[in-house]
Amino acid sequence: MELTQTEQQPAATARKRSKLKRSIIDCDIHHWTDIDLMKPYLSRQYRELIDTYGAALPGAMHFNGGVRGRMTDSFPPGGGPAASNLAHVQTQHLDSHNVEYGILTGQYLAMQRTMNFDYAAALCTAANDYTIEHWLANDSRLKGSVFIPQQEPFLSAKEIDRIGGRDDIVQVLATSGTMFPYGNRYYYPIYEACVRHNLPFTIHVGGEGIGINGPTTGAGYVTHYIEARAARPQVMMAHLASFIFEGVFERFPTLKVVLQEAGVFWLAPFLWRLDQDWKALRVQTPWVKKKPSEYFRTNVRVTTQPIETTPNRETFDQMMDSIYAKETMIFCSDYPHWDFDSPLKALPVLNDELWDRVYYYNAAEIYNLPPRKAEREGKQP
Repeated sequence: MELTQTEQQPAATARKRSKLKRSIIDCDIHHWTDIDLMKPYLSRQYRELIDTYGAALPGAMHFNGGVRGRMTDSFPPGGGPAASNLAHVQTQHLDSHNVEYGILTGQYLAMQRTMNFDYAAALCTAANDYTIEHWLANDSRLKGSVFIPQQEPFLSAKEIDRIGGRDDIVQVLATSGTMFPYGNRYYYPIYEACVRHNLPFTIHVGGEGIGINGPTTGAGYVTHYIEARAARPQVMMAHLASFIFEGVFERFPTLKVVLQEAGVFWLAPFLWRLDQDWKALRVQTPWVKKKPSEYFRTNVRVTTQPIETTPNRETFDQMMDSIYAKETMIFCSDYPHWDFDSPLKALPVLNDELWDRVYYYNAAEIYNLPPRKAEREGKQP
């Protein structure tokens, strides 16, 4: 997000840099997880099918930005895809930005778009096992997501139960492209498993209009990536309203949901609208006991990337207050994608308390991570 002229003054800039001496939690690091890496973790049956016929998975629909969707300098010096080399990720991002914990979210979720449920489940298991062995085991700062075949909830729950009790697994990850909005009771087995293991359910943008998933927008399919990108809040709106009005948070009061990478400030007028309509129509959904904005405040978190640029600082502060950012906002960089948000530049200067909540403690609470190491050791960060 661009800074205002006042925020670009030397004193403010120095203050901002001094804050970055404090460690952060980055909730969205896309390590490389393509089909070739998963193959050694698949059964012989699937390995031979892939070798003979290819991956047989729905692909992307639109051109992207950057170099194959990534930052030009995120490709390892020795060659290979972006974020495929742990040492390069450590040097370029974890070390240089003082990331105390980074949540891995992968880069190959095409398995969440196919009707072949058993194959999708096998690929998710393979991706999880690859991540555990090659990433989580080699850097304690990194924490993993349970990749699930969201289109088959019982197989998803089985995978959550398989690895959800590990200390290095902190969330369940699904894409926003789906067959039904996520409040639908079809998905209850997933939420039961999330609650069993005290793991948040994270919805990451992607997969809309591809394979078995619904169209990119409520109006149908779009032509260009920028149109699909602009429609991401619309998709998250549908999921959020579904969670609330289907009564998911009443049925699973401890379930936490993360809305990842769909923007931020659209939530303010959307929550106003939901509260207003709930008052007028709540006779139709008597199981919804609280205002929608209250469920959002207690059960939902939103990631910073890509946060909208406001016309001035006053508007920014008003929008932050309107979405209860001190409680609900968590930082994510989207490394190594082309629209990567550096923690040095992602947000304007925040007061100390809000900075700590957004860059560390809101995420620490939802992911069950400890206080900063410096604070645990009695040191001033």
